[in-house]
Amino acid sequence: MKFTTAAALTAMLGVAASAKDKRTFAVLHFTNKQLTVARADPIVTPGKPSTHVHHVLGGNKFGLGSTGEDLKQSTCSTAKVKGDNSNYWFPSLYFKDPKSNNLESVELFYANVYYFFEATNDDIKAFPHGLQMLIGDPKLRTPPATGGKTNLDPSKGPVNPIKWTCPRKNIDQPGWPVNSKGLMAGIQDPVNKGEGVGFPDVECDGYASPLRADVHFPSCYNPEAGLTDYKNNMAWPQDNNGKADCPKGWIHVPHLFFEAYWNTPAFSGRWEQGKGQQPFVLANGDATGYSLHADFMSGWEEPLLQHIIDTCDTGTAGMEQCPGLFHGQNTEECTIESPVDEQATGTLTKLPGNNPLTGWSYGAGDGGNQPSPSESLSSSAAPAPSSSQSSAPASSAPASSAPASSAPVSSASTSSASESSAPASSAPASSVTDESTPPATDATSSSPATVQPTNPSESEPAPTSQVQTSQAPSSTVPGAPVRTDQCKPASVHTVYKTVTVTGSAPASTSTGGAEREVGGFKYAGCFKDASTRSLKGKIRPNIGAMSNEKCVAECKKLGFSAAGTEYGGQCYCGNELEGSERLDESACNVACEDNASSKCGGSWALSVYSETGEVSLKNSQRRRHMHDHMKRHSGRY
Repeated sequence: MKFTTAAALTAMLGVAASAKDKRTFAVLHFTNKQLTVARADPIVTPGKPSTHVHHVLGGNKFGLGSTGEDLKQSTCSTAKVKGDNSNYWFPSLYFKDPKSNNLESVELFYANVYYFFEATNDDIKAFPHGLQMLIGDPKLRTPPATGGKTNLDPSKGPVNPIKWTCPRKNIDQPGWPVNSKGLMAGIQDPVNKGEGVGFPDVECDGYASPLRADVHFPSCYNPEAGLTDYKNNMAWPQDNNGKADCPKGWIHVPHLFFEAYWNTPAFSGRWEQGKGQQPFVLANGDATGYSLHADFMSGWEEPLLQHIIDTCDTGTAGMEQCPGLFHGQNTEECTIESPVDEQATGTLTKLPGNNPLTGWSYGAGDGGNQPSPSESLSSSAAPAPSSSQSSAPASSAPASSAPASSAPVSSASTSSASESSAPASSAPASSVTDESTPPATDATSSSPATVQPTNPSESEPAPTSQVQTSQAPSSTVPGAPVRTDQCKPASVHTVYKTVTVTGSAPASTSTGGAEREVGGFKYAGCFKDASTRSLKGKIRPNIGAMSNEKCVAECKKLGFSAAGTEYGGQCYCGNELEGSERLDESACNVACEDNASSKCGGSWALSVYSETGEVSLKNSQRRRHMHDHMKRHSGRY
């Protein structure tokens, strides 16, 4: 069942059936880390290589010149919801080795796309097929006029929808220099210490939560501008008595929020923190992080997305849990070769596209006097000598008081204070500022290698709906041509031992806000979750807004003897904990979605209840036997 674009536009311009009084949302998860890694951008440079490398998610008909019509022909997609053949892409991240000066690709840990359906007087409609959006400014090397604060409402000043999140073990340790003006280092959000603009200058060492790129998209589409005029076809909604409304004649579409986690802990200890020399650079050569940007091309089956908009509020449990999905879920991995024949991952001597490093200590700080990147496929990405080989390939919005004007601000005009000539507009705000950026999410099936934090993060931002859930399936990094020197899998020998831990085992004597007894189950304590999940019997049953009572009741109904809540909104069932250990009660510090007076776990921390108040721990020690030609990794998340 498909709509034509004309039919969809006709339906979209109809009168809204009813006002929407509160935000609902669903998180789109992906089946593997990316579709490809490639110097391709069919929106900005259609038909030829892009100036820089992107990580791409979504349908497999992505290419140098792909259009909405091409996306319809996709035979697989990394999106978990079958029927979404859209493409989502953002610049890749690299690590510049301070000793060798080589560049090493950073692995994308995982990514999510939030679909927010805001409270509004408008009728929220599905994206028209082939809609193209770009947000952010690849040329930007200076801080936004808004500083480190968050604002998505142009009536309150310039909009900057770009941020970085840096979870830290100790929330009181700043991720950005105190009183930074953004000219030699990024700027911390004065409200949320875990967020800022520009790259942080310390390691993001929060438990299982590495450096995260955050990008918001506007949600007002101008049909007069058309699907492909990405510089003028989108604007931000504006607050109208607590609701986010679009200008008259514009179409209110979902508010997208990209979050991409990068495996920066893989480079821990290889650079000096807090010295104004942070080592990460975007694929366009930006050493500041200010030029973070993202693209979207809609390949949704429009009736399916409309059904999700109208009926789904699964939140962090995932869009794949929405009721009545027309075609079910995608479960297979989906990858394509890069359409550009060059090396884009691994260890390089130059960035693909010959992009010079710019910003802060590298100069060209205003982003205006950079050399034009080459589009050749020559030696720009030449591999570094094998002796320096690395196997670490990888991976919100400030405010202002400036007055608004009456003209809608397009997504292009809000992306760069330095290039914009359009004044701030009356295009309504998409959300209240303190709700615009979700908290750090957890991974469910894939983790960065090489680092094993011992403490859960205490730096997670206050959640919009308490929690994110993410599924980061294991996969190799696709995209660049297969190299003959790639490593083979290590053999793994696993030894198990089981112990029993009671609720009175050594730990904090406080329950940290968890009830002593719930639904006939007794509190056993706060325990670390594993990337493969410690309670495996039933993972995140779809039981709505979370409480310990709901989770215990569901696990009991399913016949399990233990229940655990995590990060305020997740439930896990089982009979024993695998690969876990007891944590201090302070790690289980996130309020339950459905009962704010109680705690439902924390970041990779489970509030565990069992029939007896005791729980069995099935621990494992892994010994990896590596071939001589492989780089040895140690530890795991």
